[in-house]
Amino acid sequence: MEIISIDDTNIDTEHICCCIGNDKDNQRRAQTKKVWMKDRFSDGLVFRRFDERGKFFIEYMPIEKVWKPIVGKKMMVINCLWVSGKFKGKGLSTQLLNDCIQDSKSKGMDGIVVVSSDKVRPFLTDKKFYLEHGFRTVDKATPYFELLFLNLKKKGEPPSFTQNAKTGTCSNKKGFTFIYSNQCPFMEDYVNLLSDTLKNRGIPYQAIKLQDHEEAQNLGSPFGTLGIYYQGEFKTHELMTEKKFSSFVEDLTS
Repeated sequence: MEIISIDDTNIDTEHICCCIGNDKDNQRRAQTKKVWMKDRFSDGLVFRRFDERGKFFIEYMPIEKVWKPIVGKKMMVINCLWVSGKFKGKGLSTQLLNDCIQDSKSKGMDGIVVVSSDKVRPFLTDKKFYLEHGFRTVDKATPYFELLFLNLKKKGEPPSFTQNAKTGTCSNKKGFTFIYSNQCPFMEDYVNLLSDTLKNRGIPYQAIKLQDHEEAQNLGSPFGTLGIYYQGEFKTHELMTEKKFSSFVEDLTS
């Protein structure tokens, strides 16, 4: 297998690995993601995957334009590194990471950044993988996020979370707040589903869809694509089924 790039020359004809199904829902979700990607290529977005059909890809972009509340200069931020299913355990994650490292060096970047967590959590790459490849923890944000950094030039200041991200708060103190973006193709559907759950229970909520990297850096959670807040405090980044979210709500409001 070889690593190929998805860019503005082939995105309309190539599949993106986080939406594999050919049913109408997945086609629609993939299209929302592709629209988001098309608007980001000029910002330096890189999306690479192996040239077979499967979930094995890496997505990254310059820290100045990243849709996460992170501060730094001349660094690449990994949005997502995902290898799953039958392709796990074959060293493909390492190949994708090494490809990112070489690309970052060729573009004169001082380092590579990724958001992980204190322990293995859904949708966040295990920090053990990154530590084994030379990354180190340089900052933390409540309640469990960790910022990992690979220094490529041994100079300059390391990246950090914004102060707002560190405090884990949002301005809405009444009920639930969802802060999300179409960087993940599933977010809009799931936020609508979870919002309906709250509406049916008569629980107040606010859904904020991030429109650009400035909003994401000012308002977004460290995860970037989703933050779920209750009474103004960050609770989770996890995308949940309706049943799991209902239990989650009951635990918080009982």
